[in-house]
Amino acid sequence: MSILKKQNSFIIALICSVSFFLVYFILAKLGLIVTLEPNLSVGDVSRWCERVSSSIYREPINAFSNVGFMITGLIMFWILSKEDNSKTQLNDFTGLTNISILYASVVIFLGPGSFLMHGTHSYWGQWIDNVSMVTYIIVPWLYNLKELGRWSSKRFFTTYVLIVFLFSLLSWFFGTNMGINLDLFGVSIALWIISEFLYKFWGRINKWYSGFIGFLVASIFGIFPTEIFANIINYWWIILFWLPALLSNSPPTKLRTYNPWFFLGMISYIVAFIIWLQGYPDTRFCDPDSIIQPHGIWHLITAFATWCFFKFYRTERFIEV
Repeated sequence: MSILKKQNSFIIALICSVSFFLVYFILAKLGLIVTLEPNLSVGDVSRWCERVSSSIYREPINAFSNVGFMITGLIMFWILSKEDNSKTQLNDFTGLTNISILYASVVIFLGPGSFLMHGTHSYWGQWIDNVSMVTYIIVPWLYNLKELGRWSSKRFFTTYVLIVFLFSLLSWFFGTNMGINLDLFGVSIALWIISEFLYKFWGRINKWYSGFIGFLVASIFGIFPTEIFANIINYWWIILFWLPALLSNSPPTKLRTYNPWFFLGMISYIVAFIIWLQGYPDTRFCDPDSIIQPHGIWHLITAFATWCFFKFYRTERFIEV
């Protein structure tokens, strides 16, 4: 890839980011996109604690805190565009590769996705927010399966696009759970940790034990095994915990350094999740009129977590034979 094209990649990402705010401002001023969620009026406290504004940004703090994702993604593009991976391919996150471009792009997309939900209070804004989260969270575990299953790039991207398309379509008509009681975002977190376990501790026996890690992940987020097995029909998706084992046929060809970036990213996300739980009305730290909103802090910390995982993947090195 030429130097000019590399520089253009960052410029294109920057133009798209700036254009988003310009288009939003114009459409909002024309009264075409801003509305109110059902049973809410200007002055009420929103679902995410912040008081509903009469401006074109219904939740200004919660909306603009998403700029953190966009800045993080742009920094990724800036770094990638400065690197030359034409001679030695260290990993898929060094220089502008199909994988690194996808990762940086979906990090940026997290910003507008969430911004539209908090800014417009529209059904479609909430839908785009959910779509943006899924476009990000399925990348890590699909990337792991690409390696452990010896997938081609074509298979990886075909699978990725298919999942995003189906989720986008089904969630539009049937809501986040797609009409089948499947929280794809939540399950994807478990699939990521399970597949990462297989990546680090590959073994044919470990493959079939790995699915039980999903129950640990679910417990961290408040869904305990007792609840799952007491209502197994609603939690049918636990069978997906063994999907990485089913699709992983070979040990990884690369090594990753987990300390500090992977652990820092995970700790950051868990801390952000704890803060996220305080971003509801009537919780202890909810102050609807404060410029410090728990949900806004969640956005900023999770943006930092995406940066940590970006740095983590850049530690990959091929195993010397």
